Amino acid sequence: MGLYTSLISGLFFPLHERFKKHDSVTVREQMEVSQWWEDKRLKALRLSRLCRLLTHVEAHVPYYRELFTKIGFKARDVHSLSDLARLPLLDKTIIRHNVEALKSEHARHLARFNTGGSSGDPLIFYIGKERVSHDVAAKWRATRWWGVDIGDPEIVVWGSPIELGAQDGVRALRDRLLRTRLLPAFEMSAQKLDQFLDEIRSVRPKMLFGYPSALSHIARHAAAKGQRMDDLGIRVAFVTSERLYDEQRQQIGKIFGCPVANGYGGRDAGFIAHECPQGGMHITAEDIIVEIVDQQGASLPYGEAGEIVVTHLATRDFPFIRYRTGDIGVLDSKPCTCGRGLPLLREIQGRSTDFLVARNGTVMHGLALIYILRDLPQILAFKIIQESLDSTRVLTVSEEGLSPELVEKIKSGFKARLGQGVRIAVEEVTEIPAEKSGKFRYVVSRVAPG
Repeated sequence: MGLYTSLISGLFFPLHERFKKHDSVTVREQMEVSQWWEDKRLKALRLSRLCRLLTHVEAHVPYYRELFTKIGFKARDVHSLSDLARLPLLDKTIIRHNVEALKSEHARHLARFNTGGSSGDPLIFYIGKERVSHDVAAKWRATRWWGVDIGDPEIVVWGSPIELGAQDGVRALRDRLLRTRLLPAFEMSAQKLDQFLDEIRSVRPKMLFGYPSALSHIARHAAAKGQRMDDLGIRVAFVTSERLYDEQRQQIGKIFGCPVANGYGGRDAGFIAHECPQGGMHITAEDIIVEIVDQQGASLPYGEAGEIVVTHLATRDFPFIRYRTGDIGVLDSKPCTCGRGLPLLREIQGRSTDFLVARNGTVMHGLALIYILRDLPQILAFKIIQESLDSTRVLTVSEEGLSPELVEKIKSGFKARLGQGVRIAVEEVTEIPAEKSGKFRYVVSRVAPG
């Protein structure tokens, strides 16, 4: 580790987190010890934290206080992790209709967040400082598995307006100190991709971080140009927020000359699992309990595929207890060869997002249009279908119908991205249909990127 990285990781960032009243440094240090614990000791820690969480929500969270009374559940009666299955599942519809009731009466300084919407089912929710601290610690621990610490040069290819729209003076200064460079995934024209390659070569990052589709798109552009990118000393490319396909892993790894580490989670569910250098997809077990359930919500054993349901143990302020992710996964009973005691996810079938092409040929990440829809509380679900450069359809599901003003707002936002001459058809439907394969795709483009 270089002197600058040591100063940032050991001095500046801890002070920064203390100023924000975050405990991420202490949590990360604890996690780096507990990751080596045997299964029995980890289960004891998780059970203790689960009992504290359930005791708190029973007393201080109106939604759970009422629910526990209704079903005759008592936090004091929980004696094993399996007792968690006595509680009903939590989903986005329930959260939407109980946002205020899900806030702890002791919560202070809650931050409003959104899911990215790539699941076609956007959500507004809140998190507190404890949750933020634990999520930062989980990501930080995982990057250190790969020899990357806070303060090492980093390129982030991202599309969230939370990041892209918050580059004020203080944040820009912080990013410069942390040596983090943010590249917008929304626009990926050939000219922009050339600039991205130039910036990556200039920064010489130790880590790339972003959507697998975006990083593989940049990699394809480098290959097409004959631009060498494997001589920069990049240690790892962390990908998240979408399903990582084998061809993407191979292409990113080959072009950038580094291993690709998968990360699984979301703003709502937290950092559920990270991949270690030995290939194990380790669950953040100190914070998150993962269940695999069937269509009726019954728990499935190791090795069987089912929906991933998570309980985040650092969410007292706005609880996520038995939260349905909508993703399909398989738990692995075999330990990882790295020696960590953290349980493993063997298979994840996550979200998949296509690219879109504007009328002028600009290639952009599908989230560019998703973010126009995700913050509209009237819309419960959606699907974007780009039929051609001149025509895009937007299927929407709403409770009470969309007003003419809201339809025009959607059309205006889409035209600002795709081109003023593009026909935008907003169609209200009762449900979003699945693809013939049975999978759901929420951004579908029938236009091949140039």
